[in-house]
Amino acid sequence: MDNNTTISGTDFGSLRISVVTNTGYTPIPNARIQIASSGEPDIVIEELTTDSSGNTPSISLQAPPLEYSMSPTDNQPYSEYNVKVFADDYDEEIITNIQIFSGQPAVQQVRLSPAISSPIYSPTVIPGHTLWEFFPPKIAESEIKDTNSSGEIVLSRVVVPETIVVHDGVPSDDTATNYFVPYLDYIKNVASCEIYTTWPEETIKANILAIMSFTLNRVYTEWYRNKGYDFTITSSTAFDHKWTYNKTIYNKISQVADSLYGSFIARPNVKQPILTQYCDGKRVSCPNWMTQWGSKTLGDDGLSAIQILRYYYGDDVYINNAEIISGIPASYPGYNLTIGSTGDPVITIQEQLNRIARNYPALPTVSVDGIFGNNTANAVRSFQEIFNLPASGIVDYPTWYKISQIYVGVTKIGENV
Repeated sequence: MDNNTTISGTDFGSLRISVVTNTGYTPIPNARIQIASSGEPDIVIEELTTDSSGNTPSISLQAPPLEYSMSPTDNQPYSEYNVKVFADDYDEEIITNIQIFSGQPAVQQVRLSPAISSPIYSPTVIPGHTLWEFFPPKIAESEIKDTNSSGEIVLSRVVVPETIVVHDGVPSDDTATNYFVPYLDYIKNVASCEIYTTWPEETIKANILAIMSFTLNRVYTEWYRNKGYDFTITSSTAFDHKWTYNKTIYNKISQVADSLYGSFIARPNVKQPILTQYCDGKRVSCPNWMTQWGSKTLGDDGLSAIQILRYYYGDDVYINNAEIISGIPASYPGYNLTIGSTGDPVITIQEQLNRIARNYPALPTVSVDGIFGNNTANAVRSFQEIFNLPASGIVDYPTWYKISQIYVGVTKIGENV
């Protein structure tokens, strides 16, 4: 069934489940999945099993009409589903209220913990989308922080961190959990919580750049650590952005975020990324900030991401790139690797793919010879299929950094075994 079609007046989106161990980067094959509508949780509508890479096939699920997410409306723009996951030797996991949009593929990662005799268990409940449910509006701050205060810790240059420490509550709530989240996973999660994946691609780019810039401002200024906290950012919309544990990630948002890895919004002669605040523009107004619904309209009108950002933040803003991306063994060489490429970057990719294949047996191993031939292209294509990237067989910018991320992840697990 085509996931982007309407059949008999009903729209469909799609969902793929990825099941890994709670440490991540180790897939769980033969996990059993039951899917039910949140409105009828006891009626199983799909049963699936994971492959050797921990993935299920993508399945079509009913969704509300596309137009419900294209302008503010009283009609909920997404359908909601529950997922229950079982695997031998692991505790079961339930995630409820997974949001499915018309025409949009989504991936739900599920992390399973080894079974214990008396598990303390509660399902993960995904809250409503921020454009649908009401969340506290952002408390205004200056977009450029004073970094000359005595005793304040500030990074010497803009660095994309390997991990964001997310405090799942307001800053003062010392009972809230701190989650250690890979930077790009954090960005994708926030974007999936705060904008609709059905929107124009340039609108999505503008909003993701705003999220990245805001986040890197918190990192650069050590904003919360300077206040005595042990985290990078919070999940409170009053202070930062909405982040949700176990949030479903949408392919369109994921691929845009991959393409922008390391980017942020800057002003001339200002070293720090600007704190790009925004609001929805309908229930909450915010002069001089970007509005999410307004950015959608500008995207509909054909404006590019930078044109949308300049419309709200001024003509002097531009897209900059961080000097360092932490946790990456080697930086992108500046060009795509494809059939006929040779040299050290090819060796790097071949070595990393071979190490990843020890955790993901569906990934073929290759000769480490520095020559990008058909076997390497096929291995790259298999990697892209497993990790939900466009399966081109070419190591482009997003694929390079995704291979690096997974390589670092599996290597760290190996060190702890």
